[in-house]
Amino acid sequence: MAHEPVFEGTLAWAGPNGQPFHYDHFDRSTRLEFKGGAVVHSSAPGEFKGDDAKTNPETLMLGSLMQCHFLTFMAVASKSGATVTSYTDAAVGKLGMKDGKMRFVEVTLNPQVTFADPAHDAKLASFHEKAHRNCFMANSVNFPVNVAGAHD
Repeated sequence: MAHEPVFEGTLAWAGPNGQPFHYDHFDRSTRLEFKGGAVVHSSAPGEFKGDDAKTNPETLMLGSLMQCHFLTFMAVASKSGATVTSYTDAAVGKLGMKDGKMRFVEVTLNPQVTFADPAHDAKLASFHEKAHRNCFMANSVNFPVNVAGAHD
């Protein structure tokens, strides 16, 4: 690459809106906006006094890992001559205590892939392994990201 990609975003919080600013009561809703115009309305998870109807840092992390694996898998498959006709994932991220801090301790991706030609099914595990090795996001975290089906 001629240059290293740079990504930009902003976060805006509306403020206390006349409410007392106290841990149990402040609104955790924010508006994330990224270069190009993508907007995400976020909060904290419900168990941390947020709004489960909005994304939160934990679901965004999970989404980032799913999306990165998907995009990398599709690049691997297409460059290998395979045609993917469907791809879904139902990932699970686990928080836990490690080194005295709450953090992600593991994420498991559960991608389900269908190829136009069933002959490519034999390459599924190797495609997942290559995608996992090359996924920017999985390579950026300090917890295991497992891919179900990558070692079948």
